Amino acid sequence: MDSALTSVGLPVALAIIMFGLGLSLTVGDFARVAKAPKAVSIALVCQLILLPAAAFGLVTLFDLDPLLAVGMMLLAASPGGTTANLFSHLFRGDVALNVTLTAVNSVIAVVTLPLITNFALGYFEPEDADGTLGLQFTKVLQVFAVVLIPVAIGMWVRLRSSAFAERMDKPVRIGSAAVLALVIAGTVISERANIADYLLDIGIVAALFCVLSLSIGYVVPKVFGLEDRQAIASSMEIGIHNSTLAITIAVSLMDNVQLAVPAAVYGVVMFPLAAGFGALITSKSRKFTEARPPTASAVD
Repeated sequence: MDSALTSVGLPVALAIIMFGLGLSLTVGDFARVAKAPKAVSIALVCQLILLPAAAFGLVTLFDLDPLLAVGMMLLAASPGGTTANLFSHLFRGDVALNVTLTAVNSVIAVVTLPLITNFALGYFEPEDADGTLGLQFTKVLQVFAVVLIPVAIGMWVRLRSSAFAERMDKPVRIGSAAVLALVIAGTVISERANIADYLLDIGIVAALFCVLSLSIGYVVPKVFGLEDRQAIASSMEIGIHNSTLAITIAVSLMDNVQLAVPAAVYGVVMFPLAAGFGALITSKSRKFTEARPPTASAVD
């Protein structure tokens, strides 16, 4: 990939996205964890434990190329993307829960993402790993810088002028989507000679992982008794990953474009799959509600 895009473009793109996230956050979003500990805890267990386990099972089952396998694990360890809030809103999820989960998971990922990625590198042992491929302490600090500092600046701007933050919310969301598209396009173009092989290798796995992520995020909260709006929010948060973060770490910090391919492919498939999944679960929920007898509704 072009060095300017690698060294400057990707970190700047990610910083814009995380700054936009910060503009939508307040200290109360973190404090909300104490008010809804069950919903947050269940969603975080899905995100931090079940998803990496699911990704590990898929890449092992499909016997992926080691570098692509590590790239999938890097993606699985990445927190939810900011567009999860939009999808949750579209399908009547608990957007406040989404905001809290994105905020909390973005902080936790600074620790968990390097741990999971380095575990994958040690387990799959890709041939291109010459001992320098990994997330050492200095690179972890870089992850911290590109993730949390822009978020903190965005929160500070919102604290100083909430009106400005509200005005900038839509333009930053649109800009974030455009940035994601450019990042994915850059990754695909740089690997255009191999893209057909990569799609054959990773396309099915990425699609399956997306459907599995959305399903885990919805079914597990429902099993533990969370209301439908919270389950929808959890599903979108867990199914829509921060692909830009995964691509930035792979290309800028680990200097390996092939590691970024799973995140780039996932970034393409996750939006239509999330839209289809959201339409499906809201349709079933609406039919179930309409079918319930009036007495049951009155009790609720």
